[in-house]
Amino acid sequence: MAGVVATRGSPLHPPSASAISPTVLVVEDDADLRSAVRRYLSEEGFTVEEAESGDEALAVLLDAARGGPVAVDAVVLDLLLPRLNGREVCYRLRRAGCWVPVLIATAFGEVDDRILGFQDGADDYLVKPFSLAELTLRLRAVLRRTSPGGDGRLVAGELRVDLLARRAWSGPVEVTLSPRELEVLAFFVRRPGIVLSREVVRRGVWGAQASISSNSVDQHIAHLRRKLDWSLAGAEIETVQGVGYRLRVVR
Repeated sequence: MAGVVATRGSPLHPPSASAISPTVLVVEDDADLRSAVRRYLSEEGFTVEEAESGDEALAVLLDAARGGPVAVDAVVLDLLLPRLNGREVCYRLRRAGCWVPVLIATAFGEVDDRILGFQDGADDYLVKPFSLAELTLRLRAVLRRTSPGGDGRLVAGELRVDLLARRAWSGPVEVTLSPRELEVLAFFVRRPGIVLSREVVRRGVWGAQASISSNSVDQHIAHLRRKLDWSLAGAEIETVQGVGYRLRVVR
């Protein structure tokens, strides 16, 4: 298959069962390559969304930045795309103030191509044909670099979450949470101040294919509200009527 080297063997960094599944948008007009990347990343613990054109990808990403139905943590972006090329997608994202990590994956491998890609706001650059194992490693590296602390530790106000240790603190007090409660909390801590619909939370925490109702999202948030001392945390998950929820940081 053009554009990809399907090597597997033992993953250098196998997905951690303790980490929330990051959502990756794969933007590629080659259906076979897009499908191969989706299958591999899914097996490696990622949640994968797809787009086959530049304008479709830009619409999804800008909507996600506004708290739309698809929450995106990183983008794998081809350059040769229908209707809007990848460079323009990246440039428009950055102009709009959207700083979701972008990994360009393209056949253009000259030094000048790479320079232009980084100038347009890309976080990493991978040349086709590429190994799916290397793509996975680069995605994880980009996510580490662009996440607060880069080590699985998230902070909003005095609210802290350690994804690797599976622990959370409200101010100085450690709070005992179920695995799913921790994932819901971390999803909000990663996005302070952003209004998130129930569908965004459902897809981001449980996965796009999970058959759970919005009531389950409400229940988990209710559990978090009972367990966390928000006066100590300096933050709270507030209800935005008719829309969803937002983590409001007050100090």
